[in-house]
Amino acid sequence: MSIHGIEDWLGTPQGRYVMAWERKKIDAVIDDLFGYNALQLGLPSLPLLAGSRIPLRRIAGESGAVDVLCDLRELPFAAASIDLTVMPHVLEFHGDPHQILREVERILIPGGQVVITGFNPISLWGLRKKLPNRPRAFPFDGNYLSVPRLKDWLQLLNFEVDRGNFGCHAPPCQQTQWIRRWRFMEMAGDRWWGFAGGVYLLRAIKRVRGMRLVMPAWNAKKSGAKALQPLIHKGSEKHGR
Repeated sequence: MSIHGIEDWLGTPQGRYVMAWERKKIDAVIDDLFGYNALQLGLPSLPLLAGSRIPLRRIAGESGAVDVLCDLRELPFAAASIDLTVMPHVLEFHGDPHQILREVERILIPGGQVVITGFNPISLWGLRKKLPNRPRAFPFDGNYLSVPRLKDWLQLLNFEVDRGNFGCHAPPCQQTQWIRRWRFMEMAGDRWWGFAGGVYLLRAIKRVRGMRLVMPAWNAKKSGAKALQPLIHKGSEKHGR
């Protein structure tokens, strides 16, 4: 999959509508996170870590004006060196999303967090993608991942999903006036069909299972018998005592 065309889309009313919601939610979930290193994968034109309290913030990606140009399947960062990773629409537009998640798990510290945004296949946006006359450009050329499926992937990598949100319940309109007319669906969607928002955000925490100390199987009987053996002094043997 490719994320080509996203920069043009971001300048459209549809793109601004989606990213306004995502930036607001990302700012809310990263506001209380602390650490030393934060990483954003993709979308270099949108500094989504600007609201983070973490001092060292970098953007990595496979193209564009990024701080670190790299293959997302082989991130050039040491294991357990990143406190926070933000992934805006990375997984559904890449051919190897599993490997990217494995790399994110590798570079995060124990207790580190990942924030993922994606398009929801169970929504009006997902329905538009399945129609015969759907647009062929971004964002309808991706492989949308459902929230349950993504949660399964995260759990297999020992992540615990901490928070989730759905948004952008309005249909995927192209014109600003139509987006405004469908605004009432935001409040109705949050109340009645929150799971059907056009996009979602998930925050997950990397958990590391504790080690269990395995003690040797001591033979209590032998140890006890040895401990109870009487002491015989040389002097006693010599005098027959």
